[in-house]
Amino acid sequence: MLSSAVKFAVSATSRTIRCLHGSAAVCSDKLFVHRDTPENNASLTFEFSAENKKRADLIIGHYPKGHQAAATIPLLDIAQRQSGGWLPISAMNYVADLLKMPRIRIYEVATFYTMFNREPVGKYRVQVCSTTPCVLGGCGCGVIIDALKQKLGINVGETTKDKMFSLGEVECLGACVNAPVVSINDSYYEDLTPKDIDVIIDELKAGKVPKAGPRSGRFTAEPASGLTTLTEPPKPAGFGVRKDL
Repeated sequence: MLSSAVKFAVSATSRTIRCLHGSAAVCSDKLFVHRDTPENNASLTFEFSAENKKRADLIIGHYPKGHQAAATIPLLDIAQRQSGGWLPISAMNYVADLLKMPRIRIYEVATFYTMFNREPVGKYRVQVCSTTPCVLGGCGCGVIIDALKQKLGINVGETTKDKMFSLGEVECLGACVNAPVVSINDSYYEDLTPKDIDVIIDELKAGKVPKAGPRSGRFTAEPASGLTTLTEPPKPAGFGVRKDL
């Protein structure tokens, strides 16, 4: 009798015990801390060009006094573009001082958003979408990544020796129906095949601007099989309005 009671108590206790566990470590190829290098340290000077300063002042002016911090992301974007596609620590400090913000707040933004590059990148930043639709759509992003590795001679996370191309993987680029998709700087290239990759990279190397958008011939995100609705030009303004009103 006693033995059965003990067994029951032990069984009940074991059912209520919850094991504590920690989340898996998330690895990254970027440090969240800054490490001084000859080309990236706070002693180097940075200042907006006259044109970019006007642009920054215009953006800051959109926000009420005391809320200039709302301009952080667009000003960091301007600084990154002026710096050749990456964001040195001196540029972050400049933006912080311009917005009268603690510098740590700027660092928090720059380390959180993956669109900000805190290390030098190539002239062309090639980013392959590797989210589910691009894995499954068309020929799949895996084939595109392999084609880029072979064409550029680098792996994901690396930059070519001539500093022309940097290769990376990103999450959803928001053009799922046109999968697989690659962004190169500000342009999207969609419905890609390995052959398209060859053509695009060759044109960039030749100093040309490859045509952005779908490479399959369809218009934007229309069905791959062709339009089934909206097959006629839109009606003119006022069409169908009663004349007696």
